Parts: sequence; structure tokens; C-alpha cells
Amino acid sequence: MSFQKDFLWCVGGAAAQQDGGYMDGGKGLNIWDALSDGHVKNGDTCHVACDHFHRWKEDLQLLKELGVNSYRFSISLARIYPKDEFTVNEEGVQFYIDLVAELERLGIEPICTLYHWDMPLWLHERGGWKTSLAVEWFERFTKTMVDAISDKVKYWLTFNEPQIFVGHGYQTGEHAPFEKLPKEEIQNISRNVMLAYGRAVRVIRKYAKLPPKIGLASTCDVLLPLDGDEEKAYQATFDSTRNGVYTPAWWCDPMLAGKAPNGCDWLSERYLKEIYEPLDFCAYNIYRADVAEGFDYTYVGNPFTAIEWTITPECMYYSAKFMYRRFGLPIMITENGMANTDFIYEDGKVHDPQRSEFLRTHIKNLKRAADEGVPVIGYSCWSFMDNFEWAEGYGKRFGLVYVDYRTQKRIIKDSAYTFREIIKENGEIKDIKI
Repeated sequence: MSFQKDFLWCVGGAAAQQDGGYMDGGKGLNIWDALSDGHVKNGDTCHVACDHFHRWKEDLQLLKELGVNSYRFSISLARIYPKDEFTVNEEGVQFYIDLVAELERLGIEPICTLYHWDMPLWLHERGGWKTSLAVEWFERFTKTMVDAISDKVKYWLTFNEPQIFVGHGYQTGEHAPFEKLPKEEIQNISRNVMLAYGRAVRVIRKYAKLPPKIGLASTCDVLLPLDGDEEKAYQATFDSTRNGVYTPAWWCDPMLAGKAPNGCDWLSERYLKEIYEPLDFCAYNIYRADVAEGFDYTYVGNPFTAIEWTITPECMYYSAKFMYRRFGLPIMITENGMANTDFIYEDGKVHDPQRSEFLRTHIKNLKRAADEGVPVIGYSCWSFMDNFEWAEGYGKRFGLVYVDYRTQKRIIKDSAYTFREIIKENGEIKDIKI
């Protein structure tokens, strides 16, 4: 049995990671543009990245080569509101109008992420997610983009991985804005992000020109059953006291179910009523898993990707199963992929058999969940192209398309052809030869 006929086969990218053009087209600075010095490996910046801002038309043509029927992209917030909460950069808005028009011409479904970690610098300097200003402005920003592109965009993602941009950005200081704040501040920031989410969903519902499908791209570090104890693994996965802001329950329980997770008494009923808005699907990013005891990713003998994440294909099956059980919504995988040590061979090609096998095994496990009745509606491979991998800079390559950052030459990797064959068979995993 294959996935449903209208299954969304997708690749994804984020503005701050691939666009470049950081001072072009009226764009203002974001926190990654302005604050990365001393925090990113090798002194790398996202100022040029993949130069997608100038090369987007040729890049979209590559999507046809990959055989996908959908493309996940994010909005550069500082390109739309470059200097304050009121001044819209019409040139920036036009960029996205042109982008989605070209996707429509190519027959590719756009999936738009409103926030993928690149807060405008002006907003950060005025308090950012610590303040109600961010909540109010995000509502205004959402309305601007809905007015501009909702005649061609049906699928919307409000936030990408709030676990990471809050946890890494404000708790551990690993990501922009590189702050380390106490627990009470993390709770306040989390609440503001949730309130902004509720407002954004209501704006999309009210003003979208096409009937919208809305999700939240959370991340789910699922825990695998130890000795077949699925119930223990399920309870541990959603135990917000286990890992606080990084657990799926911390975010998804209030946003997807309208309830406070265990240990989160800072979310009162008043806030929950403002936060909760029903969604159309449960979107999440999944790369790895652990077992339900020990909570330690470094267990002996497990293979790792180049970014030292465990390779656990079963994470696809159990995350889909657990998220559907908890929230009862159709499942869309909005990120899954691996960092690999990629290089150009003597034949001018990029051979990456590890990534091909990663795709086969993980999609096979996702299909297992679908075969058992979980309504899986889409899978997005991360990422479309090699790009700026946040604090790792350009040292980690996730892409199906290789990018030579000196020349900006693109090379389609072997794994992309594997993915194309999987798409042609609609998820039926065969012995694919390249």
C-alpha cells in the first residue's frame, strides 16, 4: 500500500540559511546577520549563503529535476519589515509574490513558514520575544504576507521549531541572539511565542484568499520503546519535566490541544484561551530518537551522522504514531534528513550513498505508520541545498543539491536521484540503483 495519491513530496529551505543578499532589495539586518560574530564556527556568516535571493529562478528549476510536488520556504522577516514595526518594504514583498507565482507555473505546491529564526535586528533591540511588541508585530507581519501571497499559498506553518529558537537562542546561548536567561524568562518568552502563534492562526483563517491548511513545525525528539514498552516511551516523549522547553509537549499541548503540559503552571486558562487555535495538520521535524531509559544519545555502537546525531530510522514510525495518538491530526513531516561528509568526486559528481540509505530507511518507517492507519499527508526532506547551518556555519551539508560556496555552482547529488525514484513510486521502497 502506497501513501495517498495527493501526498506532498517536498524539500525545504529557510531564508536565513540560503538566501544571502543580506543588504539587497531593501532588506534590513536580522539577528543572524548582525550578532553572529564570535558565535559561528570559522567566522562564517549568512550574508551570501547560497545566493538564493539572486538565483531563485534557476534554483526552482532544480525542484523539477528532483521530482517534488511541493516546496517549503520561509519568509525573511527583515526583508518585509526592515527598520520598524510599521514600514513595509514593498520590494521584499514582491520577491515572495514572484516566488510563489513561479512555483504555481511549475506546478509545485508552496508551503510557507512565517518564522524560521531570523528576527529583525530592530525588533530584537526593542526586546524581541521578551515583549508584547513581538506578539503584536507578528500579527501585523502575518497579515501583510497573507494579503500578498495567500491567493497562491494554501499551506502555512506559523513557527519552525520553537524548541530550538527559544531553547538555543535564549537558554543555552548557542543560537542567535546568543543569550542565557533564567527559567522565568524562558517561560515568558515561550508564552509570547505561543500568543503570537494564536494571533497568526486567526489572521490566516480570517483573511486567506485560498482555504488555508495551517500547521506548526515543532520538533519531536521521540523516545523509542525499550524492550517493547511503547506506553513508557510515549509517556516519556511527552513528559515536559524531562527536558523542559525542548520537549514536544511544552509547545504542542497548548498550541495543538489547548492544555498546559505537566509542570507548566505558568500557562493559565486565560492564556490558553488566547493561544489555542485548531490546526489542520500536525507538522513536525524529526531527525533522531533515543530509548526510553537513560535519555542518552551516545549509546554504544549506534551510527551517527556528520553532525553527530544518531541514525535511528524507527523514529519516523514512533513519532508519527505518538503525535497522532496525542493530537489526532494528520501528520506532515516538515524536516528529515542527514548531514553528510559530501565532496565532488573525480567524475564531477557527488556520491552520497549514506544519505540515500537514510532516505530509504526513514521513509520506509514512515510508510509503516501510514500502513497502520496513521494519516500521513506529506514528507519534506531537509534540505533542498547545502546551506548555512546556523552555529555550525558551512561545515555541515544537509542538502540534496551540493553548493560550491566559492562559485555558487549547484550539483545534484546521487541521493536526490534516489529521492526522485522514491517519489515516482510514491513511497514504495525498492532496490534503487543510481
